[in-house]
Amino acid sequence: MRFFWTFFWAFLLTEMLTYVVSSMSGAAFDFKLGAILSVGITILIFIISTVIPNEPVEKH
Repeated sequence: MRFFWTFFWAFLLTEMLTYVVSSMSGAAFDFKLGAILSVGITILIFIISTVIPNEPVEKH
């Protein structure tokens, strides 16, 4: 379920960002670009979450 919700929020936020940036630059809104970026962002989020350690750091 965490995969679905991560993709869901990444999709919504990326589409919103794509719409705002394209509107501000005067370009046409491209839905496919936002969808492709959201898949890449979702994969990047899962890669980062596996790289970051879960163990607490020992105090020196």
